Amino acid sequence: MQSLAREKLGERFHRNLSDSRLLENMGSDSASVNSMRSTYSVLSPIRPQDVRNRYRAFWRAAGWEVEPCSGPKELDRYFPDRKVGIYIATWNMQGEKGLPANLDDLLLPTDSEFAQDFYIIGVQEGCPDRREWETRLQETLGPYYVMLYAASHGVLYLTVFVRRDLIWFCSEVEHATVTTRIISQIKTKGAVGIAFTFFGTSFLFITSHFTSGDAKIYERILDYNKIVEALALPKGLPDTNPYRSTPSDVTTRFDQVFWFGDFNFRLSKDRVDVETIMNRTVAGDMGPLLAHDQLSKEMKDGSIFKGFQEAPIHFFPTYKFDIGCDIYDTTSKQRTPSYTDRILFRNRQADDIKVDKYTSCSNIKTSDHRPVIGVFQVKLRPGRDNIPLGAGQFDRGLYLEGIRRRITRELKRREAMKNQSSSAICAIS
Repeated sequence: MQSLAREKLGERFHRNLSDSRLLENMGSDSASVNSMRSTYSVLSPIRPQDVRNRYRAFWRAAGWEVEPCSGPKELDRYFPDRKVGIYIATWNMQGEKGLPANLDDLLLPTDSEFAQDFYIIGVQEGCPDRREWETRLQETLGPYYVMLYAASHGVLYLTVFVRRDLIWFCSEVEHATVTTRIISQIKTKGAVGIAFTFFGTSFLFITSHFTSGDAKIYERILDYNKIVEALALPKGLPDTNPYRSTPSDVTTRFDQVFWFGDFNFRLSKDRVDVETIMNRTVAGDMGPLLAHDQLSKEMKDGSIFKGFQEAPIHFFPTYKFDIGCDIYDTTSKQRTPSYTDRILFRNRQADDIKVDKYTSCSNIKTSDHRPVIGVFQVKLRPGRDNIPLGAGQFDRGLYLEGIRRRITRELKRREAMKNQSSSAICAIS
């Protein structure tokens, strides 16, 4: 249950300001930016006394008591429950040139009561046109969100979207990459990480693609070890708790870490046996399947993802499907269905991360993998003056193009409905 203060703060965000209302205020495409500003940006008035106080505080900042803009007061104002909502999606796109017609099921599932504050999307074997992918994400999330940062490593893409009114509390953003397959000219295996601080809590998001092959467990462990040792983050950002950091493990240098991707761990069982277990599965109990999951075993043995957790799995394996349908591999290879696509998390303080949802997206069928999504509530702490803020920077060009597409799509929808209505009237006549 959200607090009243949080509800009031998010009033603009949660109220029903649809794209159709935006369209009604637009005279032309050239006026779209001003129209969006007047429609969505409802600013509270500022008293002269407030400006005076801030002015004096600026000059006292050298050594007097000053509240950082990401300090306790601002945190309590925006997040009185001190929790931020984070939506994570990971998907092996299989390099498909044709993107799904609609990404709503991936980012905005109908069974979610609220949208989240951050959307983090990691893809492996991404489509050839990375910019088109990012534009489609912006089009889907709409005017309430902006792309804070995006990074890539070959065909590994990692994108961070944030609620527009929260960009002022984000630090500068850093990224780093690691290659695990040196001999390949096309970077298909490895990792890309993005790090930033939000208020006083540091975040690290990693998407990766490990070595494929049913029996190559050792190679996948080597991939993991190389990434945790070689991912050079943070760079200029301060470590919020250096006493708990380890130079040889990047995941120890941040408060909250999310690692997701195609880890390629398989079910160590013949396909016939796996299908038999799946046919007997009832009420989402995947325990009999997961008893043969390579990743679960290696994590339990402590050989990989040390300190990480995973939410309970209640969905069927996300690999490997025939394109466009729900049938597992019918090629001559007859690959065994497996949980290759996962979302793991780690926190410095126990119970800082709560899982709201962990599932697969069965409606996206353009790849041989199903996307996996996770929704989390993460505890925040106040910031300090030593955190370099990002000054509200985001990709403005992408934002405008994404909104233009939404408007165009809505106009076409309205025109189609109008034509359909006219046709129906003529038919009745």
